[in-house]
Amino acid sequence: MALFLSNNINSAVWKLKPSALRTTAAARFVRTENQRKYSSKAGEDSEYLHKSIVPTMHYQKSLPRLPVPKLEDTIRRYLAAQRPLLNDERYSKTEKLAHDFQNGIGKQLHEELVVQDKNNKHTSYISAPWFDMYLSARESVVLNFNPFMSFNPDSKPEYNDQLVRATNMVCSAVRFMKTLRAGLLEPEVFHLNPAKSNTDSFKKFIRWVPSSISWFGAYMVNAYPLDMSQYFRLFNSTRIPKPKRDELFTDNKGRHLLVMRRGNMYVFDAVDRDGNLVKPAEILSHLKYILADSTPAPAFPLGVLTSENRDVWAGLREKLLEAGNREALGLVDNALFCLCLDEEEMRDHIHISHNMLYGDGCNRWYDKSFSIILAKDGQAAVNFEHSWGDGVAVLRFQNEVFKDTTEKPLVGPGTQPAAVDSASAVRRLEFKLNAELQHGITKAQENFRAAVSRLTIDAMEFKQGGKEQLKKKKLSPDAIAQLAFQMGFLRQYGQTVATYESCSTAAFKHGRTETIRPASIHTQRCAQAFVQQPDQHSVEQLQGLLDATSKYHGQLTREAAMGQGFDRHLFALRYLASSKGMTLPSLYQDPAYAAINHNILSTSTLTSPAVSLGGFAPVVPDGFGVGYGVHDDWIGCNVSSYPTRDVHEFLRYVHKSLEDIFTVIEGKPLKSS
Repeated sequence: MALFLSNNINSAVWKLKPSALRTTAAARFVRTENQRKYSSKAGEDSEYLHKSIVPTMHYQKSLPRLPVPKLEDTIRRYLAAQRPLLNDERYSKTEKLAHDFQNGIGKQLHEELVVQDKNNKHTSYISAPWFDMYLSARESVVLNFNPFMSFNPDSKPEYNDQLVRATNMVCSAVRFMKTLRAGLLEPEVFHLNPAKSNTDSFKKFIRWVPSSISWFGAYMVNAYPLDMSQYFRLFNSTRIPKPKRDELFTDNKGRHLLVMRRGNMYVFDAVDRDGNLVKPAEILSHLKYILADSTPAPAFPLGVLTSENRDVWAGLREKLLEAGNREALGLVDNALFCLCLDEEEMRDHIHISHNMLYGDGCNRWYDKSFSIILAKDGQAAVNFEHSWGDGVAVLRFQNEVFKDTTEKPLVGPGTQPAAVDSASAVRRLEFKLNAELQHGITKAQENFRAAVSRLTIDAMEFKQGGKEQLKKKKLSPDAIAQLAFQMGFLRQYGQTVATYESCSTAAFKHGRTETIRPASIHTQRCAQAFVQQPDQHSVEQLQGLLDATSKYHGQLTREAAMGQGFDRHLFALRYLASSKGMTLPSLYQDPAYAAINHNILSTSTLTSPAVSLGGFAPVVPDGFGVGYGVHDDWIGCNVSSYPTRDVHEFLRYVHKSLEDIFTVIEGKPLKSS
C-alpha cells in the first residue's frame, strides 16, 4: 500500500504547492526556520538546544523518491534552454542531435537508468553520481567549491567580542550536535498550514505513526518533511585527499575541537568522557589561552596544503604520514569541526567576503566539513566543504547556532574563565616536515596566492523596492532578480549566456539539487525590449513581458523543485554511459552542450535572519559568481569575478536594470539612456 501511495504521490502531490518547496544552493529553508515552533524549550538543560516531540529522523524512511524524468520531457526542456543561446543554424544541429539521442542510445540509457533506480529504492538516482562528481574533481576546493555564509552580528555589541562569541558558538555548535545525535533535533519540515501541522497536538499524534508511513501523515495536513540524510556529515568529518578520487571520513568518537590561529593548530576536548558539553567557562579559558599564545606563525603552515590540487595534496599527505604525522593528522580529521581565530579586523563587507571565502590560506583547514571563522572584531562566518552536502544542513546549523548564541548565550563579557589548567588541556599540534614537505607547502602558498589574487568581489544594494512590491504586482521576486542579471549582462556584453540557478530537491529521499535555467526566450525578449528597444514598447507591453517572464520562471522553478529539470537527468545518463565504457553519445559531444554547461552566470540566493551575506567564486574563468537576496524592501547582490570580467560595471548595470524594472512596474515610462 505504501509503495502504491508513494508512486502516486510522486506524480501528483507535488503539483499542489511545489513552489513553496523551492530552494537554492544554500537552501532557502530559512522560511521553515522563521516559522519553526519548537516542541519544547531547552529549559535548564544546557546539553540540548531543544527536545523535539517528533524524533529527528522520523520522516526519513517514508520520504518520496526523486523521480527520473521522462526522456522526452528532458529533451524538450533541454532544447528550450538552448534556444536563447543559439542562432537558428546551430539550434537546428543541436535539435537533431537531441532527437537522435532521444530515439536512439539515449532511450537505451534511460531504460537502464530506470531499472537501476528501481533496484536502489533506498536512495536517489543522482546521489552516487553526484558524490562521485565532487570527489573526483581534482581542482582545489578553494574558490572552486567551498562557499561561505557570514553571520549577522549579535545585536548586543559586547557579545561580538572575539573570545566571547567564539566560546558561545562552540557551545551552541556542540549543543546542536548532541541534539541531533540524540534524535531530539526538530525534523526539517516545510509547513504550508502551520496552524494545523506545526502544533504540539499534531506532533504528539505523528510521533506514534510508524516511520514507514509518517511522511503521508504529514502530507495530509499540508506539511512536507525534507531529507536530512546529509546531517550526519556535519561533525567529526573531513574530506581526505586520495589519488583520482577523494574519500569522505567521519568518526563520531572524536570529542575534541580543532582550533587554528596564526596557522598554528590546537586541539582540546569540547565534550567530556561522559558525552557532556565541557563547562562553558572552561571552553572560555581554553580559547583565551590560545588567543594569548605567543607562538609565532609557522614558517611552513600545514593548512595551506588543503588548498592544493587534490592529487598533489594526496601525494603530500602520504608523505606526511610516512614522516610520522599519522596521529596528529588523525586528530585533525576526526575533530568535531574547525574554529579559525583570525587576527584581522574586517573593514567592510568586501573584506569579509574575501576573508571568509578564502582568507590567508594558512589559518584554514578547507577539507573539514565546515569551519567557523571569527575575525578579531567578532565578525563570523561558516566556510564549508561542498562534496558531502548542499548547504541544507549547514544553513539549519547556522540558523540554530545564531538563535542560540544570541538568545541564550552561555557566557558573557563578565564571565570569568574557569580556574583550570588550560596549558595542559590544550595541545598545540606539531608536525614533522622534511625538505620535500617544506617545498610542497611553499609551492602551495605560491599557488594559493596566485589563484586568489585574480579574484575580485563587489556588492550592490538596491533600495528602491523588493519582495513586497513585487508580490503586490503578482511578480516572482526571484524571476525579477534573475531578469536583472540577464539585462545587466546584455547591457554589458550584448549577449545571452548560460546561466545556472541551483534548486534543492531535499523534498525527496537523498535529493541533491536540480538546475533552474533562468536564461530563457522570455528573459531574452524582455531584456532586449528593456535594454535595446525601450522606445519601441509601451509601458503596458513591457509590463506584459515582465509578467510572461515571471510566469515562465515560476514554471521552471516548480519543475526543478519536483525533480523535473533536465540537467541532473542528462548528467546521470552521461555518467551511466561512461561507467559502461561506452563511446560518448553525440549529444554530449555537441559544442552547444559544452556551452550550456559553461555557466558564465552562476547564481545562488539566500535570505536568513542569521546570515548577513554569502558568496562563492565563479565556476568558470570568464564567469560571475552571483550571490543574491531579495528582501522585503531591498535587493542585495554579492558578486565575484576573475580579470576577464568587470564585476563593478556588471553591478552598475544590474542596478540600472532594477531601476528600469521598478519604473515600469510603477507604470512609468523609461527614460532614454
